[in-house]
Amino acid sequence: MVANERTELEARVTRRLHGQVRELQLVVTDGGLILRGRCRTYYVKQLVQHAVMEASDRPILANEIEVT
Repeated sequence: MVANERTELEARVTRRLHGQVRELQLVVTDGGLILRGRCRTYYVKQLVQHAVMEASDRPILANEIEVT
């Protein structure tokens, strides 16, 4: 995944969730993706994960989004 693709995917997921996730960062590794960022509820954390799964063919290795 090229940096441009990663940035576009981050922006697409953020827009889809109407800004409910902050500082979303997708860390690309050889094995897949690691999700990082912040949100207010565990439900939104789950929504982010599902949005990324739908938009990318890479597996999610970890969801490190903080619920604050």
